[in-house]
Amino acid sequence: MSRHFTRTDTSVSVQPPTARHFTVLLSATRKGARLARLLATERLRSWGLPHETAALVIAELAANAALHGRLPGRNFRLTLAVAANGPTATLRIEVRDSRTERLPALRRRGETDGESGHGLLLVEELADRWGAVPELICKTVWAELTLPL
Repeated sequence: MSRHFTRTDTSVSVQPPTARHFTVLLSATRKGARLARLLATERLRSWGLPHETAALVIAELAANAALHGRLPGRNFRLTLAVAANGPTATLRIEVRDSRTERLPALRRRGETDGESGHGLLLVEELADRWGAVPELICKTVWAELTLPL
């Protein structure tokens, strides 16, 4: 017996070619942070976008989620969104973790107290904009980069 399938839904949702989106859920471990960088780099490469600077920012934000944003049994989420703006594109990197009470704190050059916050200097230098959004059960740390198309 042969089965024939017919498509009855004629509505098709197509994302414009200038908009790209990628999301992945990863374990809040060093291995998960490394995987975030590798997957993101490969995705940016497949989109034909420069990835070197973005890889550094992603590595730092993912490492912070694994080290400072970790709660036992909870993961972190990496999201990449690209929107074209004429001859350039804006890459938005978001890393969402479960620690709402631990917002990122940027250490200024020359500060030597404490062991954390120094990696965010890299994000501050490389990203055009960055910040953190506390939410009810999680927080999102984001950074935006302007990329040539």
